Amino acid sequence: MIRVTGTLLLAAAPIGRAEDASERLRAALADAPVIAAEDTRRLRRLAGDLGVRTAGRVVSYNDLNERARAEGLVEELLAGRDVLVITDAGMPGVSDPGYRLVRAAVAAGVPVSALPGPSAVTTALAVSGLPTDRFCFEGFPPRKPGERARRFGALAGEPRTMVFFESPRRLADTLGAMAGAFGADRPAAVCRELTKTYEEIRRGTLGELAGWAADGVLGEITLVVGGAPEPSGLREPAELAAAVAAREEAGTPRKQAIAEVAKENGAPKRVVYDAVVKSRT
Repeated sequence: MIRVTGTLLLAAAPIGRAEDASERLRAALADAPVIAAEDTRRLRRLAGDLGVRTAGRVVSYNDLNERARAEGLVEELLAGRDVLVITDAGMPGVSDPGYRLVRAAVAAGVPVSALPGPSAVTTALAVSGLPTDRFCFEGFPPRKPGERARRFGALAGEPRTMVFFESPRRLADTLGAMAGAFGADRPAAVCRELTKTYEEIRRGTLGELAGWAADGVLGEITLVVGGAPEPSGLREPAELAAAVAAREEAGTPRKQAIAEVAKENGAPKRVVYDAVVKSRT
């Protein structure tokens, strides 16, 4: 006997304007037997804006309860009822609840599908003016300065365009930390309030953007940063150390010399530092 299960449907929500919603989303919200919403009040508001009456059972599914809620939602699916997951904006599972439920559904043999739609990640990438052929999404940077510095240090040599989410309250500190790790002249774009009334795309270098953000920024932020430049050719530790030594002889402080050599070669500063230490032992 073939077991009939429901389907888990990940539904992308508009990231700013309700009119960006598709007809498929309208129909899915009206027909879904169970809707798992990140914020039930915002779901009701979206449904009202779309002129949709949700007939199914609506349950909350957010960062605080997603682990506990997943089991019950899988039971609904195994009982043959479709479950629609929707977050406040964008695609469920992308820096929003959804991943754990998808994993549980897959493990239970339940079909998983997606209702595509708006995404802050690809929207920001498209309007940034930075290369789009290869990119990576890094989510929210760590909040603690030390952890954030280590994360950016590990990404200093990343050649692909990078996309981040960030709180407006931490934007200036994050841009400053990026300027220190990636180089103040690395190109970037701050995308604020995408698709909304006060949408703003601010392009420039990380140093310029850090200065702009110091006065305070409001709204939802997606940050796009250019990848590391192609290495200039220095590869061997001895060559890196020699380049640093040459700058020091010219009067450049060692810390600055290491940062400059690292940037020119697309290498993490730690690699250059280790090369310098090794050359002097």
